[in-house]
Amino acid sequence: MSSLSFLSSFSTIDALLLLMALIWGTNYAIVKSTFAEIDPQAFNCLRLMLASGVFLTAMTLTRRLRVGAGIFYTRAPVTRRDALAFAGLGLVGHTIYQYCFIAGLARTSVANSALLIAATPIVVALLTAAMGQERISRLHWFGTALSIAGIYVVVGRGARLSGDSVHGDVLVAIGVVCWAIYTVGARPLMTRHSPVGVTGLSMSLGTAFYLPLMWGHLARLSWPDVSLRTWVILVYSTLFAICVAYTIWYAAVREIGTARTSVYSNVTPIIAMLFAVVWLGEPLSSAKLTGAALVLLGVALTRVGRAKIAAPAE
Repeated sequence: MSSLSFLSSFSTIDALLLLMALIWGTNYAIVKSTFAEIDPQAFNCLRLMLASGVFLTAMTLTRRLRVGAGIFYTRAPVTRRDALAFAGLGLVGHTIYQYCFIAGLARTSVANSALLIAATPIVVALLTAAMGQERISRLHWFGTALSIAGIYVVVGRGARLSGDSVHGDVLVAIGVVCWAIYTVGARPLMTRHSPVGVTGLSMSLGTAFYLPLMWGHLARLSWPDVSLRTWVILVYSTLFAICVAYTIWYAAVREIGTARTSVYSNVTPIIAMLFAVVWLGEPLSSAKLTGAALVLLGVALTRVGRAKIAAPAE
């Protein structure tokens, strides 16, 4: 495939997925920086409640104003089967995943979590292929493996398995599986419901399951001790890392499929690395540049693979 053909396959969705990676890449470090001041699960309770409110408000207002159809809402009714699916997705993709992500991030290093999260595209691709949702090309598998190798080059030396971090590592790994199930399981709902609708309804139900389990953390929160900086980070993480990024994720799942969307999650550690270089003054080594190049090449190969598969249907 020529470079021109590859560029023509790069779409608005690809640009939005890179924006999503930018948001998530900055989110990891700044969220973890608040844990010295606020209980991680209390932080997450507040974040999920605020995000659920934003999603439900957006769905209600856009429906009344009749704007944003397809992205914010659809007129398809929520059947009993849909409701059960939303509840299941909420439990797996928000209750369990959010607990594992926040608790794991608090107990392990950023390097360890980045390597574990890099396995997401493989888990998603395996589930997608097993359920017959997509035909995964060899080039896609190669691109996925290449991007994971790039993540290892960037953070592998900083990742260590030890008694201090193994609990957090296990939690992050469980979170990866939950996120993969959430991503693949929601795709059938996308044929009838909008990305915001699927995310908002599943998140609201997941939050309803989450709050009773974590209410003790929120009840023990010392509100006067929470700084303005932490509140700003909470709002940023809610509006951008959840509301905006999740909407982009599911819009991409609907447009280009779960396997191809998930590969973009491996751009996130590269953004995190660049964020650390620019804002924290960390050195930019040749190994980091090589790893970043491998990740981007891997993502590009999955896009080339997509174009080759799609071509016969045109």
